[in-house]
Amino acid sequence: MKRLIDRLHNPESKYTVSEILRWLWIVLRGNRRQVVFNATLGLAGVGCSLLMVWAMQRAIDTAAGVRSGSLYWAVALMGGIIICEYALNISKVWIRNILGVKAQNRMQQQMLDRLLRAEWRGKDRYHSGDIINRLEQDVQTVVSFVTETLPNTLSTITLFVGAFFYLMQMDVWLACITVGILPVFILVSRVYVAQMRKYTRRVRTTDSQVQSLLTETVQHRMLIKTLEAGDRMVDRLGSTQTELREHVRKRTKFSIASNLFVNGGFSIGYLVAFLWGVVRMSTHSITFGQMTAFLQLVFRIQGPARDLTRLAPAFVGVFTAAERLMELDEAPQEQQGQGVLMPSPCGVRLADVGYTYDDGEAPVFSSLSFDFRPGTCTAVLGETGAGKTTLVRLILALVRPQHGSVEIYAGQRRDQISPLHRCNFVYVPQGNTLLSGTIRDNLLMGRPDATDDDLWQTLHLVCGDFVAALPQGLDTVCTEAGGGLSEGQAQRIAIARALLRNRSIMLFDEATSALDPDTERQLLENILKDRKKTIIFITHRPAVVDYCDQVLRVE
Repeated sequence: MKRLIDRLHNPESKYTVSEILRWLWIVLRGNRRQVVFNATLGLAGVGCSLLMVWAMQRAIDTAAGVRSGSLYWAVALMGGIIICEYALNISKVWIRNILGVKAQNRMQQQMLDRLLRAEWRGKDRYHSGDIINRLEQDVQTVVSFVTETLPNTLSTITLFVGAFFYLMQMDVWLACITVGILPVFILVSRVYVAQMRKYTRRVRTTDSQVQSLLTETVQHRMLIKTLEAGDRMVDRLGSTQTELREHVRKRTKFSIASNLFVNGGFSIGYLVAFLWGVVRMSTHSITFGQMTAFLQLVFRIQGPARDLTRLAPAFVGVFTAAERLMELDEAPQEQQGQGVLMPSPCGVRLADVGYTYDDGEAPVFSSLSFDFRPGTCTAVLGETGAGKTTLVRLILALVRPQHGSVEIYAGQRRDQISPLHRCNFVYVPQGNTLLSGTIRDNLLMGRPDATDDDLWQTLHLVCGDFVAALPQGLDTVCTEAGGGLSEGQAQRIAIARALLRNRSIMLFDEATSALDPDTERQLLENILKDRKKTIIFITHRPAVVDYCDQVLRVE
């Protein structure tokens, strides 16, 4: 077993075989019901298959006069077994299509949930197209292996053993000859697995690169058109696809050579069994029914054996898919629990904060101290790259300082800021952040229980009355990134969505950059008129600074 595990190990992988098997075991435990159903149906199918051999031999011998009995009843018995096999196959298809999709959906939800709860690393390690590729294809590979391949393997082994012992009762030498070639295939499969893991990993990696390039090109097609870079992007796609085809070609070439060797061996084994049966039949030592049973049993031994050889590529595929999902799964999780809501108004204080990203670049902050006092409005100014985005992440507890502290406070209460304090914030990020769906869908993300009156009041507050003039009002459909609306309109809806949360601290990151001066002025006056919130503006706009009590300049 240890030598087999060593063969399965891929030197290019950072996970051991034992770690991958433990991870797959956890996935299997989460899909126990489907595994049990498939295993039970598989074993029932094995029983039907062996019964069919017995019934066929009985019918033929009855027709030949070797055995007494009713031929019609013998054929009726075969018909009953065939009906049972049809019923089992229909049940397998139903379970695979219904429970299989459910299992894939559940695993995708679990993986996405962990991604959303993972600590922010500052810079994304994986391209969004690569992540989608893993959540779709790799999840499907893992779920199919755990819920279908493994249970089917149990029935395959059972059929192999049952057919072997059945054949031994009829002819010991033929049974031994039939399975004698298997040790050779097992030795060859050890080399096959090690080589195929390398090819499969390269194919999956390059496939993710293709999807990443497609995703990025579609997302930024307007930019690509204006830069007249369409031909260049198509050429990049073609180059990456050529690399993918080359990896697929090498894997296919190796796979075909391996299959020719395996299938050639099985064909020789079947011919030997046929010759053995014909010779014995010519000497009248077996009946025609026994000859038919010989060939049926040899087929039922070689079929499972052939299926077992296909386990090697299945293991290769699932190990590669499991590695890629484990990489997504390894990110440390944020602190989980009930949100800690502070009394309103509350403030945020940074004391001697220092932060550096993991890639070894120069520190973003060395010793930053500032107090965003409760009920005040602060403008954060600084050139591009000065650290304004990092400051937002520190305040929202997306990243933690290497030294110093970030605390949220109200009155005499002071807490070190954590993900559990994020419930005290309203955040409007820079750029167009609307999701596909209706305007109502986007707004209700801020407060799912908001009434239409709440939505219209908030839209009026952010100068979003233009929604009422749209043909479908709140039910106007936006495409990806707020398509169908102007940048200024999308920005006002995003601000309204955030204000619906009604939290103590409001954080705006260049949130009014697409607004004209008059609209921006009116919106700021509406937001700031009661001074009951702590407001932080990340901005370059002089009009915003005029409404602020204090300024933090990030150098």
